[in-house]
Amino acid sequence: MNWNDLRGLVPTPGASPDFLACLAAFPQLELAKTTPQSPVYHAEGDVWTHTVMVVEALLADPAYARLTRTEQENVFLAALLHDVSKCRTTVIDPDTGAIGQPGHSRKGAIDARIALWDAGMPFAQREEVCRLIAVHQVAFYVMADSRRGKSPEYQVRELSWQVSLPLLAMLAEADMRGRICPDQQKVLDSIELFRELAREEGCYGQPRPFADAHTRVSYFRGADVHPDYPLFQEPGPKVTVMSGLPASGKDTWVAENRKGLPVVSFDDARAELGLAHGKNDGMAAHHAIDKAKDLLRRKAAFVWNATHLSAQMRQKTLDLLFAYGAEVDLMYLEQPRATLLRRNSRRDSTLTNKALQGMLHRWEVPLPTEAHTVVCGVG
Repeated sequence: MNWNDLRGLVPTPGASPDFLACLAAFPQLELAKTTPQSPVYHAEGDVWTHTVMVVEALLADPAYARLTRTEQENVFLAALLHDVSKCRTTVIDPDTGAIGQPGHSRKGAIDARIALWDAGMPFAQREEVCRLIAVHQVAFYVMADSRRGKSPEYQVRELSWQVSLPLLAMLAEADMRGRICPDQQKVLDSIELFRELAREEGCYGQPRPFADAHTRVSYFRGADVHPDYPLFQEPGPKVTVMSGLPASGKDTWVAENRKGLPVVSFDDARAELGLAHGKNDGMAAHHAIDKAKDLLRRKAAFVWNATHLSAQMRQKTLDLLFAYGAEVDLMYLEQPRATLLRRNSRRDSTLTNKALQGMLHRWEVPLPTEAHTVVCGVG
């Protein structure tokens, strides 16, 4: 199914959704019909029953009719797919019978990304949908004691750089109205308080302003600074960090846009050490990191060219760079699946197409909060 077909699934205000067509478009949702949920939080039953109720609650919200068509497409698809990965994250306690789905939001964002990428959904829209899915429950808890040890203000400011907070609040409200649970009104009140806090912070519909990029990056990395007051930045090396699936064009981009700069690369490290892809990756990583540390100590500009596909992998690199006071530009590249596989099959590489596609389930696109600048180039 292509993007034009998917757009046709999104009801105009007052119209009813075609749930059979939705199931045909996203076959993984069929598994939702047999995926159980905790009766404490979902007395309505299985995941598909809940999903239908969420979508209907979203369409019944008068605010839905006031959205632009693009916003309707984004929030509708986020509602339809918000629990798409509960089928593969369900855990049932063998002693108590308690049901949980740990990590379903993050994994759901990845599953949605793959499906919408294959459908050809425009990049910015696709990522809005995926980010909404990834954090769709956060608005439930922001005003309560934070699970992350972060204040409500911090969480609202951070979220405003990742998603549209009006759409997130609308999705969270539909998610809560589309279930049967004892604390429904309490959570709905929390969502309304979330909206009010975002308005007070000046980020209900736009990112929270910061004095400058360095202050923003430092704040989101835990520095005790206020967004409105610039944090002095010591001169440091300028580093470009590449991110993207293999064969997405990173080497070409570096050759054309960072000509003459030293390059830190796990692939180069493997070649220098005579290692095949996937063989003794630890040795290759140490080799590359030693080279990066030497460049950082000399405050030399350079490029770190690697897939950096997951947030966890990027975090390791970024932690090192920021520890040396680097100014970081993060450049993400992607291509359609067919292009990746065609390019990869022609490369002199030990990475097979099967192995490349196996990497998709770790695929997390960089967020604007990760570096001083984050640029996405889509082929």
